[in-house]
Amino acid sequence: MSSEKSPIGPIESVRLVVCDDHVVVRAGLMALLASAPGIEVIGEAGSGEEAVALAGKLAPDVVLMDLQLGPGIDGVEATRRITGWGREDGGGGNGSGGGSGSGGDGGSGGGVGEEGDGQGGGAPRVLVLTTYDTDADITRAIEAGATGYLLKAERPEELFAAIHAAAQGRTALSPPVASRVMARMREPQPTLTPRELDILGRLAQGMGNREIARTLFISEATVKTHLGRMYEKLGVDTRAGAVAVAKERRLLP
Repeated sequence: MSSEKSPIGPIESVRLVVCDDHVVVRAGLMALLASAPGIEVIGEAGSGEEAVALAGKLAPDVVLMDLQLGPGIDGVEATRRITGWGREDGGGGNGSGGGSGSGGDGGSGGGVGEEGDGQGGGAPRVLVLTTYDTDADITRAIEAGATGYLLKAERPEELFAAIHAAAQGRTALSPPVASRVMARMREPQPTLTPRELDILGRLAQGMGNREIARTLFISEATVKTHLGRMYEKLGVDTRAGAVAVAKERRLLP
């Protein structure tokens, strides 16, 4: 981020890439953001692949990402590639998990949580801006490493504030999204079995299925069965997501 001068003193200028597959929507966002204090749009993308390429080439502070992007990879996969979260190989996923950052306070539009989303390596932050607010969409985006999740009905000033928050690594959630996250956290949580907790702990250490099977003296097929049940209980579909939710619920030491 670079500094700009304003009547009230220097402010940090956030370098932003906008990704939306609808040309008219993208043009509208670009026009709106042109008037935003401390925000510099340095690129625009019409597809997930283009967003990933621009993020690598331009190194923006934040990528404003739509979820549904037509043919090619969607916004969730583009987010995963940009942030580097949720990557898995055949032998095992990474256990970094980070925090899902569900701490948006939802009291006003674009609720902002505490700094520190666990994202490392200087990768751009991704702020989702979409019309979709289902639990599945929200969970997938957060698991992929999104720093915030906004709906397109947000007021301009809330969008601007969320972009600045995302650049600082703070979570920004639209009120309906924050409400969904809080409701999910208040729901009675399924109990993991001792064996599932054993496997979860080894996931957090970065072990793959084969290594887990060897240390627990069980087959890889049994490990996969336990993983499937554990994913269902935690409401996730990736190893990194399981570790992130487990940390959030304090299931890990």
